[in-house]
Amino acid sequence: MSKSFSIELPSNLSASGGDQSVSPPLDLKALVGVVYRRFWMILAGFITTFGIVAYVTFTQTPIYKAEAVVQLNTEETNVIDLGAIFSGMGGNTAVVDTEVLVMESKSLLTRVAVKQKLIEDPEFNNSLRPKKAGLLSPVKGLVRAVTGAKPPVDPFAGLTQEQKDAALLAGAVEALQQKVSVKRVGTTYLITVNVTSESPEMAARLADEIAQQYRVQQLEEKYEATRKATEWLSERVSGLREEVEEKERRVESYRAESGLLAAQGATLTEQQIAYLTTQKATLQVELDRARARADSMRRQMASGAGADGISEVLGSQVISDLKSQRAIINRRVAELETKLGPQHPELISARNEAADIDRQINAEVGRIAGNIENELKVAQSQISSIQGEIGRSTSQLRGNNQALVRLRELERDAETSRVLLEEFLARSKQTREQDALITADANILSSASVPEAPSSPKKLLNLIIGCVLGGIIGGGLALFAEMFDMKISSSDDVERKLGANPIGSVPLIRTASFLGLSQTNPADFLVENPLSAYAESIRYLRASIAFSDLDSETKTVAVCSSLPDEGKTSLTLALGRMSAMSGSRTLVIDGDFRRRQLTETAGLKPDIGFVEHLFGNGQLSDAIVKDRKTMLDILPLSQNGHTPHDVFGTRAFDDLLARLRSMYDLILIDTGPLLLMAEARVVAGKVDKTILVVRWRHSSRSAARQSLTLLRNFKADLLGVTLNMVDLNRRRHHRDPGATYKAYRKYYQMDEKPSIFGWGGDKRKNKPGPKTMKGSVAVQVPPSKATGRNDPVDRISAE
Repeated sequence: MSKSFSIELPSNLSASGGDQSVSPPLDLKALVGVVYRRFWMILAGFITTFGIVAYVTFTQTPIYKAEAVVQLNTEETNVIDLGAIFSGMGGNTAVVDTEVLVMESKSLLTRVAVKQKLIEDPEFNNSLRPKKAGLLSPVKGLVRAVTGAKPPVDPFAGLTQEQKDAALLAGAVEALQQKVSVKRVGTTYLITVNVTSESPEMAARLADEIAQQYRVQQLEEKYEATRKATEWLSERVSGLREEVEEKERRVESYRAESGLLAAQGATLTEQQIAYLTTQKATLQVELDRARARADSMRRQMASGAGADGISEVLGSQVISDLKSQRAIINRRVAELETKLGPQHPELISARNEAADIDRQINAEVGRIAGNIENELKVAQSQISSIQGEIGRSTSQLRGNNQALVRLRELERDAETSRVLLEEFLARSKQTREQDALITADANILSSASVPEAPSSPKKLLNLIIGCVLGGIIGGGLALFAEMFDMKISSSDDVERKLGANPIGSVPLIRTASFLGLSQTNPADFLVENPLSAYAESIRYLRASIAFSDLDSETKTVAVCSSLPDEGKTSLTLALGRMSAMSGSRTLVIDGDFRRRQLTETAGLKPDIGFVEHLFGNGQLSDAIVKDRKTMLDILPLSQNGHTPHDVFGTRAFDDLLARLRSMYDLILIDTGPLLLMAEARVVAGKVDKTILVVRWRHSSRSAARQSLTLLRNFKADLLGVTLNMVDLNRRRHHRDPGATYKAYRKYYQMDEKPSIFGWGGDKRKNKPGPKTMKGSVAVQVPPSKATGRNDPVDRISAE
């Protein structure tokens, strides 16, 4: 019969250094490892959360939901335009959102509560509900009895009936508010009214009532606004009418007092100035003409040409007739001069007649010139007269304009009152006609129907949510536990989180403790199974010691741990036996004076031990005991219980250590816990190398860090940190590069041994062996599913 044991190949890290690569990020395998390690925590969180959700779901009262749809009218439908007073609501988003708040306001819901008499419904009136004894009622009663607290009093005690009704109504409205949900449908003008209730009929009835009361409230508000507007307009029209009459009388009185009489839209002064200005323009033309004629005449006279060149002279009929007569007389004079002598009376008479005609012509020319001068003077005089009249009128107009400012102010005031009067008269007429045309700004597009199935609780959905939530909470608890997990789980933890050199891992070996069977320590298991995985891990640890320093030989090694129960003693004894089995002269010293566990593990009860020899009470040969199973020498501790102080700090220990170095190839010292015993720190400073043993998933990082700090403070040469008692089946879920039992179970096996119950199982038929006998220990080993061989489900435990 053969049986195979789970193993862990030693880590690939060398004794002098470790893999400095950064650990890979969290992957799926790491998550699976978290689930495996925290399975029961995840399961507890999941079951608790799912149970709470399921309990709440199946004990919750069914709730029904009804929905009514209201459409807002944003277009004006009135046949009379009343402006901003009676216009419909606008179509912007703010208006629609405001209406949503109005529909779920306390004032509207109060109308609904009164209309539906909700204070008579136990769902909305807690005082009508029957009192149920809860699960905690006895506890509450006991607490009140112990503490002397008063029982709960009636909240309506001391109130009048009206106050009680008001309080009940307020409570019903508050309960209704919690059951009503009003929302806008997207960006449309549709509003949904959702009401939940324990009764489907009540839910539908309340939804319809809220929509209906919303429309009624709109109509009442419009009717009230119309009534108030009519009253106010009537009063305002009466006042404005009297005001307009008074202001018009004031305008006419001021016009008469200030002389601002007007005709055809202008004052008399303005009309007179306009007329004079026109006359002045006409006379100015005539004056210019007369001045031009006079200037022309003066130039003719000044040039010596005489007045004959004047146009008025040339155009004068009298002068033309006189010149014709003179021409006739001049011809007669010429004829008489040829016929008669110069002194002839007829010639003289003719000459006198010609001279008389010349005098007449000159007189007529002088008269014409005088007329021209007179016309100029008359025109100038008229211009001056009109200009003066215009000046006087202008002065009067200036005064009128100053008075006109006040007149226009009075006219504007009167006109404003007149316009307001006309507007209010029109609005008053429209208001009286609007009463029959007022409509609500909302329509009930869809009335609420009685729901057939409850809206909550949704059992299937709640159970799904419970599963998801349970998984999330369980996973969260697991991740939270992982975040605060301060245990050491892998060689990578030793290297990254402790900053130390990992020197391999020693697997956990345990056996069944049923039937009252005693346990076998790992050191005995090593001797009985030299080719097992456990033996291989110890062999790797011995190689790490042997090749730890190539320049000088490592002979003295202290095996330390931070705290008790980390497997240090079993590991030291197993390491000593492996060294002895390999042919090296090896000595193991029990340095734990308080527990003496190595001595007990080796099965020794000496009378003279390490302490006795050190202080001269016995020979070294008498103190050293040969191991019964190997060639290992053990320097145990006696059972007398006396331990002097400062054993390792004495010169005697230094001399003994020097003597032993010459006698042995390897000396292992099993020390006490570093954090509890000062002797362990002293020993670590005196030996060649120190090994710190850390129990897998048991030792905390803080304790290991403190131990490493102490070793550094005492100048100890740390060989590395060894992970002890590693559960290979569980370690595969931790991020550790080491191998698991499954990967190497075919490589590390042991031969079958006879059993007190017979030989082991038939390997060909893949049948389990009943039991095996290992010394005095009976071990039940079930067969492996993969190979048919026996797996070490129950292994020998350490320390």
